[in-house]
Amino acid sequence: MILFRALAALVLFAAPALAQPQIPTPADTPFPGTISIEVDATDVARGVFQVREVIPVAGPGPLVLLYPEWLPGNHAPRGTIDKLAGLQIKAGERVLPWRRGPVNVYAFHVDVPAGAASIEVAFQHVSPTQTAQGRVVMAPAMLNLQWNTVTLYPAGHAARRIAFAPKVKLPEGWRYATALRASAADGATVSFGPVDLDTLVDSPMFAGRHFREIDLAPGAAVPFKLNIVADRADQLAATDAHIALHRNLVREAYRVYGPGRFDRYDFLQALSDTLGGIGLEHLRSSENANGAGYYIDWDTQMPGRALLAHELTHSWNGKYRRGADILTPNFDVPMQNSLLWVYEGQTQYYGNVLTARAGLWTQEEALGQLALVAATYDNRVGRAWRPLADTTNEPIISARRPAPWRSWQRPEDYYSEGALIWLDVDTLIRERTQGRRSLDDFTRAFFASETPALTAKPYTFEDVVATLNAVTPYDWAVFLRARLDTAGGKAPLDGLTRGGWRLVYGEERTPFQKADEKRSKNASFFYSLGFVIGEGDKITEVLWDSPAFNEGLTVGTDIRAVNGAKYDADGLRRAITAGRDGAPIVLIVSNGDRWRTVLFDYRAGLRYPRLERIPGAPNRLGDIFKAAR
Repeated sequence: MILFRALAALVLFAAPALAQPQIPTPADTPFPGTISIEVDATDVARGVFQVREVIPVAGPGPLVLLYPEWLPGNHAPRGTIDKLAGLQIKAGERVLPWRRGPVNVYAFHVDVPAGAASIEVAFQHVSPTQTAQGRVVMAPAMLNLQWNTVTLYPAGHAARRIAFAPKVKLPEGWRYATALRASAADGATVSFGPVDLDTLVDSPMFAGRHFREIDLAPGAAVPFKLNIVADRADQLAATDAHIALHRNLVREAYRVYGPGRFDRYDFLQALSDTLGGIGLEHLRSSENANGAGYYIDWDTQMPGRALLAHELTHSWNGKYRRGADILTPNFDVPMQNSLLWVYEGQTQYYGNVLTARAGLWTQEEALGQLALVAATYDNRVGRAWRPLADTTNEPIISARRPAPWRSWQRPEDYYSEGALIWLDVDTLIRERTQGRRSLDDFTRAFFASETPALTAKPYTFEDVVATLNAVTPYDWAVFLRARLDTAGGKAPLDGLTRGGWRLVYGEERTPFQKADEKRSKNASFFYSLGFVIGEGDKITEVLWDSPAFNEGLTVGTDIRAVNGAKYDADGLRRAITAGRDGAPIVLIVSNGDRWRTVLFDYRAGLRYPRLERIPGAPNRLGDIFKAAR
């Protein structure tokens, strides 16, 4: 047997490599002609998009068509190639055979026959009908059309040099919003003017039966709209007070970044319990899914109010200015994510800051949110082994699948730990300049844009450091690299203390945490017993090396009873409080058909994070959250 395996291995490695079909490298040359693309989006009952493309061809020979793989904003190869079905390619009436690439499965190879001036490509995007299949993008009352899901494009050209003429058919009576500009309408079918492929993919559509458009910048030279689709008509009921807060957001964003790189901007906002969640940035628009009660149940929606500010910030940070190694010529070339701590981390920071400055959060609510973030990294044990810079690889490594041990694996911490680093930078600039300058001076210089244009401007680490030094001289390169590249050490909370506040733990939740738990339908005991309990009384997160971890509790464990009574969150809170005086904390838990009793010898009581003022220290956090107007 050993001899047979050895001979088989010799044969395998001695065999000549199979020839692989070549995929042309994208060149900065124009594709000859304009590709027409028609999408029938009327089959909302089955979630099927019907697609037809007519692609001009220069002559006979091999042609490679690509389905977008590496997606902007996803930072990873997340193209939904598994949802492409029914592919047929024709030249006139002749059906052409096609071959999928054996290595790059996003590539389709076809031979164009002599005499053909164009080929016709038809297929379906069979979108998910339930969340187990992926994000739901078609629902009974609304849809989200993302052009990368319904497009095949010719290899060999940069995406910005391939022109498309798009057309969409919607259900009768539905209205829509997109950054694309309509050129004609025929009933429920809308045609748009020709755009390059980069712009097409960057211009998604929300459409729905219940639709409302709100002007957020009345009289401004650059139109700025809030476009809402909802499950029900009553959910569109934004009041004048709500609208005023969102108009504040636009004004505060301009004060931080200066003019946008857009000729208009459209918030696309879905208020739904059926459409899948999303927050995705684009240069001239953003896709935002909030809870169905965002306006009509305003007080419970507090944590979700930061979404629009985050995605709007990305128009400057991520779409106009973009890390040089993530800026690729087309959607087939792999991205690198080394600067996501700027792209996403600084956006996370300013998304929260702008939410407070606009009044969408009170200062108390902003401090409550910051307390939760600070506590996360005060207890992020995975910092002992994994430097923050390495987490920028996580979108590619895990495709954003849920982590079994988030506190130890620390996926995508470049978002919120990155935000803490930018708070540190902001407060340090304010301290060193006695309040004369701030991170706002950095953003106005770094993201400055005088005229609208669709071309992204790349940046490097050295560009970031140089702009910081222009704001106030300091050894910013050493400062940043120490926080990005070093594993272990204390959490980056210097920005809190320099801002005049410190992280403490108490027995009461902040109003923000209460709202966050209600919205997320969970109860956190993370900093006491070491777990979070979600819907169905199941554990959704366990803190590594916590009491829960040491008792063998994992994500998915069911909490059945507390001290002999059926589990409820308040009952467990009472038991933990009584444990301070030595009372037992006894849980009955189950995993599948295995039940057991867990006894905690825990005496520290409930521990919930909040921020506390440092007596006599300047309140720089208060200044940061204060509206500029």
